Amino acid sequence: MKRKLQKTKVQWNKEKRQRAVSGLFLTPSIVGVLLFFVLPFLVVIYYSFLNNPISKEFVGLENYVNVITNNAFKTAMGNTLLFSAIAVPLVVILAILLALLLDSGIPARTQLRSCFLTPLMVPTASIVLIWQVLFDYKGVINAIVTRHGGDPVEWLKSSAGFLVIISLFLWKNLGYNMVLFLAALGNVPKDAVEVAQLDGAGKIKIFFIVKLRYLSPMILFTSILSIINSFKIFREIYMLTGDYPVGALYMLQHYMNNTFASGDYQKLSTAAIYMCLIMIVVIGIMFGVEHHFGKDIEEE
Repeated sequence: MKRKLQKTKVQWNKEKRQRAVSGLFLTPSIVGVLLFFVLPFLVVIYYSFLNNPISKEFVGLENYVNVITNNAFKTAMGNTLLFSAIAVPLVVILAILLALLLDSGIPARTQLRSCFLTPLMVPTASIVLIWQVLFDYKGVINAIVTRHGGDPVEWLKSSAGFLVIISLFLWKNLGYNMVLFLAALGNVPKDAVEVAQLDGAGKIKIFFIVKLRYLSPMILFTSILSIINSFKIFREIYMLTGDYPVGALYMLQHYMNNTFASGDYQKLSTAAIYMCLIMIVVIGIMFGVEHHFGKDIEEE
């Protein structure tokens, strides 16, 4: 009995030391997150309830009402949500289709995968330069259009610019998502696929019944990643069109950047809170959907 108690005490002390060492190694990361993420976010929340950072008069929800009724904010928010709603499903679905194509064992599989990953190695400034050459009023696309008897289009100064930005987003992010789905397809149990084949299921049915179930965690991950990247499209739009682009390209980050430049920190903070709340709701819904369709996989 004594030996058992001594052994238990030794194990408890060992576990205690391990937790202490783990906590020691985690401390720098925790401090960094608190200092550079949590604390600034709390400051943003604080500023959203003030009239301005100088007098610091508490105004309650006045900033939230002013921002949500502001036409520029409504335009920016609408464009951002519309872009994410179109671009994110497109990049996820196309990435899955490309991954299935490469997973089918087509020739030059490795070379094609490398080609799709090439945009990740190209700096943003170079990407913008390529798109300017292609979609400028006197660029390559308009040259092709006029050669075939069409009229040139102001791609970057009209609502057509929305399609240009979607194509840029797809070109830049498609390859990375495709590689992630290729890795996920490699983890699909072969037994489940073989059972479905023995039951007479075709390739399409096997995909929807078997493969899609096992791809659901990766679909969630790539969707969240793509949503984050869709909010980052501001960089490319800014370099292509400047501070005040055509209305169809005016994104939420434009509004936040312009309010920062004008010193309206309370509006900037409020817009950031709205953006954060929308992200929380969207990602929460996605987690709920993934949990509903993927819980049977977790139980296996």
